[in-house]
Amino acid sequence: MEDKTKGCSSCGNCPPETKTGGVFWKEFTKGIVISNPIFILALGLCPALAVTGTLNNALGMGGGVLFVLLGANIVISMLRNAIPSLVRIPIFIVVIATFVTILGLLFEAYIPPLHESLGIYLPLIVVNCIILGRAEVFASRNKTSISVADALGIGVGFTIAIIIISLFREILGTGALSIFRFQIFSIPVLSDFPVGFFVSPPGAFLVIGVLLALFRVIGVMDSE
Repeated sequence: MEDKTKGCSSCGNCPPETKTGGVFWKEFTKGIVISNPIFILALGLCPALAVTGTLNNALGMGGGVLFVLLGANIVISMLRNAIPSLVRIPIFIVVIATFVTILGLLFEAYIPPLHESLGIYLPLIVVNCIILGRAEVFASRNKTSISVADALGIGVGFTIAIIIISLFREILGTGALSIFRFQIFSIPVLSDFPVGFFVSPPGAFLVIGVLLALFRVIGVMDSE
């Protein structure tokens, strides 16, 4: 008789695909909440401070980081057994820089206003500690499918974080919210007397600090 429990090394009762799907989902959700790069790990704060003055920039930077992180994780994970340990960091940077170059050319060709608005912070994705950190800590040590889950989770978590920050900064700093030249809404009094402080870098520090405190109070962040 065929043994139907064969294939799950943890309990012996689940098929391999169930276990794989569970690990994939676990790694994906971990990057959004438990290991959120902005609110939990406090990584990638440079773009979080610099480009979150508007929702447009936040969406562009979030999408760019997600693209580069996903591409780099896939390539590095596939080549993990062929990359010499002594030169792994330079190789990781070359892989990341390749995807950043592709991203920059795509933005310049198809979204010129966003490319101009992001400016120097788009090529600086090369040295984003989130991407290099995931390459070193995760992609170089795990199989490709799980590395994809990690990239998606961390990328989506980063994007959600900077979108939240940009919403507060743009609404309080301009009194309105717009996305790609389409105004979603405008607050009558605030739009006439916006608090310009919130669109400046110190305003970004304040918003991030308040959000970190809020998440800790409501229990999203572990207090330890």
